[in-house]
This record gives sequence, structure tokens and C-alpha cells, in this order.
Amino acid sequence: MQRIVIVGSGNLAEALAQAVARSGLDLVQLFARNPQRGPEVARLAGTAWTADPQQLAEADVYLLCVSDRAVAEVAASLPVPTGAVVAHTAGSVPIDALKRFPLRAVFYPLQTFTRGRAVDFRQIPLFLECSTPALREPLEAFARQLSDTVLFADSAQRARLHLAGVFACNFANALYGAGAAILRDAGLGFDLLKPLIAETAAKACDAASPADVQTGPAVRGDRPTLERHARMLSGQPDLAAIYETISHYIWEISKRT
Repeated sequence: MQRIVIVGSGNLAEALAQAVARSGLDLVQLFARNPQRGPEVARLAGTAWTADPQQLAEADVYLLCVSDRAVAEVAASLPVPTGAVVAHTAGSVPIDALKRFPLRAVFYPLQTFTRGRAVDFRQIPLFLECSTPALREPLEAFARQLSDTVLFADSAQRARLHLAGVFACNFANALYGAGAAILRDAGLGFDLLKPLIAETAAKACDAASPADVQTGPAVRGDRPTLERHARMLSGQPDLAAIYETISHYIWEISKRT
């Protein structure tokens, strides 16, 4: 598993293409239908680009870096040579989405990716699944050329990982945005929250469980502060509902620990 084709031109494709190019693997091509992003991502990784399925290069592994809903459709359109491994990178898509390929796999990096932002792939946990036991060893050897943390997880476990990631990353980031908006309404800048965000994340990573380092009015059962905050959010029903729900969750969790 040395010759690699990456399919897609989104944020993950950009990061993974560059990681493959920096490794000892051979990135032979980027296949992407987007005529703007495809050549751009290929240039960043120093490889060839095509949008024509008939020009798809021969490779040992085809990594599908496309949206969850596009995995099956894109896979069906690829004239992959016999004997090649086809792997998707989606967290919540079962391996059977690639059932037309005898050698199919999942290659799921548990990380958030943003266009133009460099990541160290060696630090990213990679979760693998494969269609046959014979594929397990070579797939793991391939993955270890990109990451120091490689684990096998079936589709059910990977769905849980994806769900946990949504809470820990997507929801947390949306709440950072809510905090920034509250400050903006007061004529203050988001930079004021950055030390708090950094320390909160550092404490959670250092603790055995994030619940062990939970702080704030909800964990203390500070009803006057909770009610004051609720009044401040009375004109923003969505944020008020989020505040109430999460505060209740924090209080309930605190009673169990």
C-alpha cells in the first residue's frame, strides 16, 4: 500500500493530501470534480489532478475524502482497478457503503479540519475498519506511516466517536461563537475569552475526566446567578434554552461524581 489516490478536494482532502505527500507514501493523483479546488489542493500536495474518471490513476489505495452523503455516489462512479483498496474517511458512514469493492476499508481521522490550516497528522488518532482479516495488517502498516495512534473500530464504535466529536468540537465551537456574540453586544472583543478557552481545554485534557474539573454557577447550584443570566438572555430564546439545558445537565452530572 504505497501508491495513493485521494478523492475529494475539501478540508480533509487538503490536509490528508499534504500528509501523504510528506510521508514515505507515493501520492500519485488527486481526483476531484471541483474545477477550482481540485487543482489548488493538488498543487499544495505537489501531485497531479483530474476530474475525469477515465483518467483515474492506478493505485494501491483510493481514499475517499468526501461528505458522508456523497460516499456511496462517488464510490459508484470510480473505475477502480481490481485488487485496489477503497477506503472512505467518514465517521458516521458504515463500511458497507463501499460494498461493491471486495477490498474496502474505513480510514477515519478524529480531528477537525479547516481550509488553509496546517495539522500534524502524526498526532491525529486514526480509526480503521476493513472488509477482510487479510487486509488488517497491511492497512494498519499503511496508516502508521501517517499517524502514531492507529486503532481498529467497527462502524458502531466509529458512530459513537463521531457523535462524541460533534459534542466536543462542533458544539463547543458554536458556544465559543455565542460567547463572542455576547461580548460583541457589550462592545468587547473575543480575544478576552481566549485565555479562558485555552485553560479550559488544557484542564480537560489533563484531567481523568472533564467532569472532574467542571466549574461555574451550575455545578455550584448558584440559583441567583443562573436566574440573572436567564433574564439577560430573555430576548434570545435559542440561547436561553441552550443555557437552561446545559446548566441542568451540569447540575445532574455533578450529583453523580
